[in-house]
Amino acid sequence: MRKKALITGFTGQVGSQMADFLLSNSDLDLICLMRWQESMDNVYHLSERINKKEGIEIFYGDLNDYSSLQKLFESKKPDFIFHLAAQSFPKTSFDIPLETLQTNIIGTANILENIKILKQKENYNPVVHICSSSEVYGRAKTGTKLNEETQFHAASPYSLSKIGTDYLGQFYGEAYGIRTFVTRMGTHSGPRRSDVFFESTVAKQIALIEARLQDPVIKVGNLESTRTFQDARDAVRAYYLLALECEKGKIPNGECFNIAGEEAFKLPQIIDILLSYSTMGGGDCNMRR
Repeated sequence: MRKKALITGFTGQVGSQMADFLLSNSDLDLICLMRWQESMDNVYHLSERINKKEGIEIFYGDLNDYSSLQKLFESKKPDFIFHLAAQSFPKTSFDIPLETLQTNIIGTANILENIKILKQKENYNPVVHICSSSEVYGRAKTGTKLNEETQFHAASPYSLSKIGTDYLGQFYGEAYGIRTFVTRMGTHSGPRRSDVFFESTVAKQIALIEARLQDPVIKVGNLESTRTFQDARDAVRAYYLLALECEKGKIPNGECFNIAGEEAFKLPQIIDILLSYSTMGGGDCNMRR
């Protein structure tokens, strides 16, 4: 019997890329969790396979609906869980802090509680990837070289929610013997990236300016931060490789991993790079905060 992988956050940038990767690079059957009202734009290309249930099926549920998750785990018992769903917009988290905390912390606890109960009742023992974020380091001092032991310091309700998510992954792994591992990925971008994020909104504005649908002014926010950037397709490959190592018992339960490049960019550099690909040229655009 083929093993099964559950993907939460299936319709998002990373979840959809994870589905594409697993369908092309593994023998896993996919169970994809989504809420009934979510847009299918990122996964429309998989519609035929979904309708025919060719290695992929949809399960309708919600992280905040414990009973739907209970039904999911009791009926499907996936061998791998890639928990990628979250309220993932740091800026938005200031407007909806309670929803952010509820979805990211309690939603993750709902998943882990269901696994814990089935493990105790039926010795259910899946590999569980808990997706945290480099945002847990938030207000780390400038020039600090981050590692897995760097102290957490929340800079937004989102980063606070990811600190809770991170600790849940560690705790359930250590306390209940669940085969969890936690990833703290840096900024990861690429196809299907929502335009609410910095590099994608700048790219969108440049495209609108080129099409003469926007005045030649790029509107930006705070440009003081420095980030590493990864391709989302590399991110999902890293998650899969770690899951395989966890399955082999080569990763201690609850182990955490920073995933990021060595090269860091200040945000104005990202704007310059994007403008270098533009037909307008950097000299034809202004920035406005």
